[in-house]
Amino acid sequence: MTLDLDMMMMAIFLPLFGAIAAFILPRAAALVGLVTLALTTGAVIALGLEVRQSGAVVLPLGGWGAPLGIDLRADGLSVAMLALTSAVGFLVSIAALDALKGADQARERQYFWPLWLLLLTGINGVYLSTDIFNLYVMIEVIALAAVGLTVLSATRAAVQAGLEYMYASILGALLFLMGVGFIYLQIGRLDFTGLMGAEPTAALIAAVALMFVGLALKTALFPLHLWLPAAHANATAPASALLSGLVVKAALYIVLRLAQYMPFPSETLLTLVGLMGAGAVIWGGIQALRAERLKLLVAWSTVAQIGLIFVAFARAGEVGLTESWKAAALLILAHGIAKAAMFLAAGRIKDEIGHDVIRDLDRAPVRPTLAQFTFALAAISLIGLPPSLGFIGKWSLMEGALVAGYWHWVAVTMLGTLLSVAYFSRVLSAFLRFDRIRTPVAEHQGWALADAAPLTLALTAIGLGLMAAPILRFIEIGYPFGAAL
Repeated sequence: MTLDLDMMMMAIFLPLFGAIAAFILPRAAALVGLVTLALTTGAVIALGLEVRQSGAVVLPLGGWGAPLGIDLRADGLSVAMLALTSAVGFLVSIAALDALKGADQARERQYFWPLWLLLLTGINGVYLSTDIFNLYVMIEVIALAAVGLTVLSATRAAVQAGLEYMYASILGALLFLMGVGFIYLQIGRLDFTGLMGAEPTAALIAAVALMFVGLALKTALFPLHLWLPAAHANATAPASALLSGLVVKAALYIVLRLAQYMPFPSETLLTLVGLMGAGAVIWGGIQALRAERLKLLVAWSTVAQIGLIFVAFARAGEVGLTESWKAAALLILAHGIAKAAMFLAAGRIKDEIGHDVIRDLDRAPVRPTLAQFTFALAAISLIGLPPSLGFIGKWSLMEGALVAGYWHWVAVTMLGTLLSVAYFSRVLSAFLRFDRIRTPVAEHQGWALADAAPLTLALTAIGLGLMAAPILRFIEIGYPFGAAL
């Protein structure tokens, strides 16, 4: 067995064994988690180098390839998503060392690491799977860990949000599984290679529709988004960063894969997907403008930005799907990095000031300047200002829409940008005001380890915009499915 095949197995099983070890050894959970993440990151780097050199890599598990067995496959897009998960996850873990160090957070520390490593197992499994039933298993693993992270703080609001998240996740998984069953009855196989040549019969179209609705629930696409704001806003800051930066990306990735390898039912349905995305952009932006708490504003902005990714997906119609997935992938990468940075920064601001009520941020005598600066940098990428990766993603979206003559998607993108400027300005203006402070401005409390991770993520979100061309070339490796280069 060659190195690249070992690395695919390690990317999935290292986090799984790490989760078990962290649960059994709670006092050493942080050390186990960091060592596991470092080893997993090394496996992803080695796999990425192999894919860059040799093209897509396929591993038939147990020596039985599809359709009888299950293949693992790594190509440019899957490795890019693995790299996103490893980089964001490692930095969030560094931040969690400081964010969860209080004496009253012993229980949170104890369960954060096994849940996070179990989550990593499911996410990496999604990115390497080529079998849609295996994808179902992995998204259930993700849901189990994600709900646990949501309720980790054990507050009443967090538990209620976790229950809503669980109900939505169960329903989404059942719909996805029904679609998987219909596909198997229709074509007798569940691997991507077999799906590519499938004829778009009525039964297959119904199956795809069921799977899409299930994934829409998982990604919180408007109007199926109601569970997300409360779940992301009431979780601890490290958990919120993982939920928003990584968890919803797994379902988005599955949508991209299905769009690449299965016939889309019709242009009308693709337009409906775009309209749902447009609804998310507008409604999420309006709710972010109305949000009273900082983390709730950030959570609602996630709803809006997920909608923009679906707009990118539909930007040039059915004919343009062979290129539109690239714009969506760029936005996924940009959002994953910047949103993790923003949630961590929001958590630091809340810890320093003592609350996250937006209207009172400019009354606080304490100024967590580095966290505020980090929040502003992350906002630059999420708004889509140059030279950030978010700007490149939005530019690709609008360019493709203009070339195809779909001006309405350009209008939606511009409206979403204006809304994001408006709701982020509510926060940024509060950072710069001192006129409402009635006491002397407190001395800066100093920077903590928890400041370094979000700042690194925010700077990465800005800097990767300068590397958009090589990123695009890399994610194209192995596309279309079955191609080695």
